[in-house]
Amino acid sequence: MIALGLILLIIGWIAGISILWTIGIILLVIGVVLLILGSVGRGVGGRRHYW
Repeated sequence: MIALGLILLIIGWIAGISILWTIGIILLVIGVVLLILGSVGRGVGGRRHYW
């Protein structure tokens, strides 16, 4: 999810499409939150790891 967020950010920034940029930021934030929760041992949605 982090990688997809970064890809959408880059494509949205280069192409000037603001909706891709916004979706990229949202996916990046969600991915980082899930990564942090998984790394501290807290399971989210029945899973401990998101990689």
